[in-house]
Amino acid sequence: METLFAPWRMAYIASPKEHGGCIFCDFPREDKDRERFILARGESCFVILNAFPYNPGHLMVVPYRHTCDYGSLTAREVTEMHSLSAKAVAVMNRTMKPQGFNMGINLGKVAGAGVEGHLHLHVVPRWNGDVNFMPVLGATRVLPEGLVETYRWMREAWDLE
Repeated sequence: METLFAPWRMAYIASPKEHGGCIFCDFPREDKDRERFILARGESCFVILNAFPYNPGHLMVVPYRHTCDYGSLTAREVTEMHSLSAKAVAVMNRTMKPQGFNMGINLGKVAGAGVEGHLHLHVVPRWNGDVNFMPVLGATRVLPEGLVETYRWMREAWDLE
């Protein structure tokens, strides 16, 4: 049997998971963009890497305002959410060369929302064959790069776009 090492995951696995408030409200209020993996800030939305990525580069575009009701978003919030998503796609197309993307909002727990009280738009780069036997047989997802490295180069690429 071969051994797969992903030592960068240990810090995340060992970290406390309980959070008293809403991470999407609390994180942007802190002055810790690098530690919280916040890539960019707009006037009404921000961009953050997903701490549980499906693939390298998986990020979310989140309105600052706490809402789980898509219909309550203002035209300004919707426009900026989609403008930031378009920029994220452009950055990843230029740097990662994915063959496609999944983009979506999971509204409500039954729809798969991990943070159901604060809506957010996922942008997930995809490559042919990026799903293999590990998630099915081993209940383990293998990511070839850690969040710190992904954040570093994506932040630099974001500023160049």
